[in-house]
Parts: sequence; C-alpha cells; structure tokens
Amino acid sequence: QVQLVESGGGLVQAGGSLRLSCAASGRTFSAYAMGWFRQVPGKERVIVAAVSGNGYNTYVAASVKDRFTISRDNTKNTVYLQMNSLKPEDTAVYYCAADERLRVANDYAYWGQGTQVTVSS
Repeated sequence: QVQLVESGGGLVQAGGSLRLSCAASGRTFSAYAMGWFRQVPGKERVIVAAVSGNGYNTYVAASVKDRFTISRDNTKNTVYLQMNSLKPEDTAVYYCAADERLRVANDYAYWGQGTQVTVSS
C-alpha cells in the first residue's frame, strides 16, 4: 500500500506560479512511477506529467509543456509539480498518483485525495 497526500494548491492569478507537493508513505517510494493528473467537473481525469521511479524519465502533457515541470526527491518520498505561467484553463483538481509503471493512462494503482488549483483571469 502507498498513501499519498497532496499539498500546495490554492488560488492564483493568471501568469502566477504554484508548486504542488505529494508526500508518499508506505512501500519503497523509488519503486514507483509518480504521476500528476487533473480533473474538471464533468470531464475525465487526464495526465499532466509523470516521472519514473529513479527520476530519469519524465512525461509532460503538450498542453502544459514549457510551463510545468515534474520532479521527485526520493530521499524525502516526495514528488513535485512546478506550475508556471498559469492560465485560467489550468483550473482543476490536481491528483497525485503512484504505480509500478510510468504511463499516461489514468489507471494508476494509488491516488491522493486531490488539491484544488484555481487560476483567476
């Protein structure tokens, strides 16, 4: 079992920045790929970014490329999502997820409770 707790969401003006954190506990953190997903009401949860267990491989969705960066610190059992140049369309609930394999599908094995990000225009 892996427990995930997100933090760092909030309200920010367009053009601003936020850094989301996801603290993991339970099994060996470095054994898991980590992903950040987001979801707006009435729509499917979609991948934003993902990183492999050792941090060497990353994926960033085209819609946020050059603005968002995913990273992880295996000594702190934490994964981060740095979000810059935020736009109103980035408004969503952001979820952290863990799985043995890095992939873009939203069927990761473990999920956090989500953190709201609201970008005002």
